[in-house]
Amino acid sequence: METIKSKQEFERVFANGNRASHPLVRITFVKEDQSAPTKIAFVAAKRLGNAVFRNRCKRVLREAARRSVIPQDGLSVIFFATHKTATAAPSELDVALKRLYKKF
Repeated sequence: METIKSKQEFERVFANGNRASHPLVRITFVKEDQSAPTKIAFVAAKRLGNAVFRNRCKRVLREAARRSVIPQDGLSVIFFATHKTATAAPSELDVALKRLYKKF
């Protein structure tokens, strides 16, 4: 997996992507060429809280995404933290991501 880094890549995913939501995490994804590697990004908005809380949310999401492998190649996925992300149990996040992956 690679990381979405540039502003152009983020804008492309936002403009062309599909959205799926769960109380613990939201995702925006766009299907790319199957031969392309999967690209991911983790976002925690400033409205969630201070930098410590936002960084914790992103760490929790990174670990959950690592544990539950994205089911197919050629996707660009942005994971958005919610207020409940930081306090969620790892098993709860695994279930949430599996449910969201069915939308692909």
